Amino acid sequence: MWRSCFLVAVLTGSVFPVSGFSNGKVTVACGDMMPRHGDGPSPAPPPFSITVDTASFTPGDNITVTLQEASSAPTYFKGFLIEARNAGKPNSPAVGSFLLTDPQESQLLQCGQTQGSGVSHRRDSRKTRIQAVWEPPNNPPQRVQFLATVLREYKVFWVRMEGPVVSLHGATAAPSTPSTPAPPPTSSPSPLSEPFSSAGCGLSKSCLRDPVGCHPESDPACFFLSFVTDQQGGSVTFELSGPAEGYLAFALSLDKWMGNDDVYMCVSDGGSVTISAAYVSGRTYPEPAIQQDLWGRAWRLADGLIQCRFQRKIILPHTDGRFNLSQSYFLFLANGRSQQGFIHRHDRQPLISSNQKEITGPPEDLGGSRSPLLIKIHGVLMLTVWMWMVSTAIFIARHYKNVWPEKTVLGQKLWFQLHRTMMVLAVLLTAVAFTLPFIYRMGWSKHAGSHPYIGCTVMVLSLIQLIMGALRPAPDSPRRIIFNWMHLVTGTAGQVLAVACVFLGVSQQALLLPSPSSPAVLAAWLLWTLLAHLLLQIHSCTLRREGSDRENICSAQSWRQQPEEKSNVKKMVFVVFLLGNTAFLAAFITTIASV
Repeated sequence: MWRSCFLVAVLTGSVFPVSGFSNGKVTVACGDMMPRHGDGPSPAPPPFSITVDTASFTPGDNITVTLQEASSAPTYFKGFLIEARNAGKPNSPAVGSFLLTDPQESQLLQCGQTQGSGVSHRRDSRKTRIQAVWEPPNNPPQRVQFLATVLREYKVFWVRMEGPVVSLHGATAAPSTPSTPAPPPTSSPSPLSEPFSSAGCGLSKSCLRDPVGCHPESDPACFFLSFVTDQQGGSVTFELSGPAEGYLAFALSLDKWMGNDDVYMCVSDGGSVTISAAYVSGRTYPEPAIQQDLWGRAWRLADGLIQCRFQRKIILPHTDGRFNLSQSYFLFLANGRSQQGFIHRHDRQPLISSNQKEITGPPEDLGGSRSPLLIKIHGVLMLTVWMWMVSTAIFIARHYKNVWPEKTVLGQKLWFQLHRTMMVLAVLLTAVAFTLPFIYRMGWSKHAGSHPYIGCTVMVLSLIQLIMGALRPAPDSPRRIIFNWMHLVTGTAGQVLAVACVFLGVSQQALLLPSPSSPAVLAAWLLWTLLAHLLLQIHSCTLRREGSDRENICSAQSWRQQPEEKSNVKKMVFVVFLLGNTAFLAAFITTIASV
């Protein structure tokens, strides 16, 4: 059995993330030109510039486009993406196509319908200058603007740097300053006069709230989403509120996994809020959707809160990832930071409704959780094993070898059977719990810090303990002393690392327990365990003092040399220790169930 567990641990621990696009195949970013790195663009002015060799063109001309360093201080870039867009519609697909001048450093991409309409890096070497030749399409727009995303390091990049505008011969001259996106035909969002209210939740409108039952009009920590169908039955009004530094967002999803979701974002941007629709095809940056589908947009910023309201038709005529609101979906509610209108990865695990909800269905006060069920089970199993089972098994082996000297089970002393049974069961449950986050994440989590690394080490040490226990030499063997020391060192290291892993685990996004109460309760449990060990150690030393020379009272091996005794004090301490451990464990399981 241990071989199977060890194989699972090795294979699962060997799953490493493959992220980034050092090979330049960034077709996924063609639309918004945003790197899928989980971070926003640099707020500093870009130290690069885009230039062209002509200000006008006709179909059939070639225009040389140059991306190079612009500052006096030497700098470099590793990655880039260059596109040509209709200057009047900069959010439309790329136009024209490129020819390569340096195929060692650049390659062509298909951005939209045209092959070669984008050009990007081929490798992540340091570059100070790159060139490509752009060919206009047969029916070009009157003005074309070149845009570039430039990446210097993985987390240092600039998105959609605006380059020069070139004009079709005979068209109106390009403006002297870079063009800006045309405003949408719908009206701009307007400020709200008063905060949202939870009145009517479950009666006249559906609501999703965190914490459960909170009131957005009075609780500054309340995350709130409500929606109601208008009387004509043609549209739905959404209200979104919560504390956030940069943005609030909710998504409609067919399952509880991020990907292929219809997303709506309220992003704080320079004292106002931008309300927009988007589509998420995976764990990637949202792709903008048609914004004309939203109207009646209004917002409010006050006391660290973002609030926004908008309407949307129940059924949309086009199919660009937008969902029909007459169907049932899981609801995701997320928040995070933003920078210059670009959102960062959400700060906390999104709140996910417990069940699917038909958006146009009867009003309902919905419940939800920020922790997936698999992660909750992982936390419960790990706490059960290391807070209760392992600590009890070690407590018995250390202090109760001589308490029941005549009692045996299946030919072995009672203390040994208890210790061995609990430790074998602990290893098996740890192996089960160990696999659950990998199943949930479908791989390695790169946002969990040192927690998974320490967890893998604990899993390996647990398996080593199991193997050593199965191969332990006889008590009279000369190798027994080696086994004893290895067993002690490996077990102590595993327990110490497991405790550290538990402390790190309560602050993970996927299982974020209340702080600072949860770390404080963990510290109280650790102190409780240490005090129980200390009490019994003092008790053993006191017993030895009554019949032994003082020089040997508290030697390192005194606990192993105790005579047989039946101590009511020890039995009472054992019962109290079990009750205390059980109480701490029950408190954590209750907390996990409520998040």
